[in-house]
Amino acid sequence: VMELKVMADVGLVGFPSVGKSTLLSVVSAAQPKIGAYHFTTITPNLGMVEVGDGRNFVMADLPGLIEGAHEGVGLGHEFLRHVERTRVIIHVVDMAGTEGRDPFEDWEKINDEIRLYNAALMDRPQIVAANKMDMPEAEENLAVFTEKVKAIRPDIEVMPISSLTRQGIQELLYRTMDILESMPEEPTVEEVTEVAER
Repeated sequence: VMELKVMADVGLVGFPSVGKSTLLSVVSAAQPKIGAYHFTTITPNLGMVEVGDGRNFVMADLPGLIEGAHEGVGLGHEFLRHVERTRVIIHVVDMAGTEGRDPFEDWEKINDEIRLYNAALMDRPQIVAANKMDMPEAEENLAVFTEKVKAIRPDIEVMPISSLTRQGIQELLYRTMDILESMPEEPTVEEVTEVAER
């Protein structure tokens, strides 16, 4: 088992355009370049998050992921290697389904990629940031989503937020900090060996 240097305490994962960069810019001084197209973020943007009670942690907006990432498609492997080096995963989901996608399917797809890459990562604490709660349909979607998630992962907390209106942001930060403080400093991970190029 190889000790991996932690890149950030918290890694933001989720489909492109769900609001990861926006969330990072709202909670830290990081100024990520934000564009409404897939694969916007190529390298992780890091930001120091001041929780507001004297505590702080480092948050990384991790590059987008597409299905097949665990096979090295797209930026897949880079993304997954970054996930490995964070202690808590915040899984940002667009609860409004603004791109016509299903929030629960999005959540499952990303988790599948992570699991196929390194099953041990599924033991990492994960909080779902149910974003875009200021949008119509979000409330309705949230109820369905939460029920489906709880049925298979009762350990995962679903926290409604809106980066736009700041709803739920403070609660999310406190909760994240509490989880970080209950954990060992360094994640110990089996480093996944490079797969031979096909």
